[in-house]
Amino acid sequence: MQWTLVIPLKPLALAKSRLADTATDGLRPGLALAFAEDTVAAALASPAVRDVAVVTDDALAGRVLAALGARIVTDEPRGGLNAALTHGAAAVRAFRPDSPLAALNADLPALRPSELARVLDAAGEFPRSFLPDAAAIGTTLLAVAAGRELLPAFGTDSRARHRSSGAVELRPEGVDSVRQDVDTGEDLRAALSLGVGPRTAAAAAHLLIPGQ
Repeated sequence: MQWTLVIPLKPLALAKSRLADTATDGLRPGLALAFAEDTVAAALASPAVRDVAVVTDDALAGRVLAALGARIVTDEPRGGLNAALTHGAAAVRAFRPDSPLAALNADLPALRPSELARVLDAAGEFPRSFLPDAAAIGTTLLAVAAGRELLPAFGTDSRARHRSSGAVELRPEGVDSVRQDVDTGEDLRAALSLGVGPRTAAAAAHLLIPGQ
């Protein structure tokens, strides 16, 4: 089974505001783009992934991620994360109607292709499922079988909201790289300890990261 992934990415100038303790306003857009580049590159390298659609209005991010092989979908709703994912899922269904579909965070710079494949293989057992983040509060991946609605509920306490919406919580072992999203300096330190992709490593080389 091969999946199509939908990855939402807000305009880089607005991204990663919670990294203020680690990166200045001038550095955060580049860091957010590096996260997305490493996430998309790893996702496309996974044997479980057929293709990746990135939902974004950011022109620079669109060009860079398209060069990596992602399909770019314009964020026409401009209504936030869940609206972008719903729009992206509809766009994917237009050209991949029979493909299982998964929403994936754009800030997984330590993502391992093999670990993503393990999560998607587990997701293939259920009509709709999700993977909680490393903090066990949010969600990094929401997956649905072909023909099913994504029904994203990302945001505050999304783990609880996805669970209450009927999605099955996935619990595969050894998939830390798929769970470690980056919102804060502590998150970035945790991702770096797992081993991030080359673009994030370069972007983070001169940052003051808590705990390092």
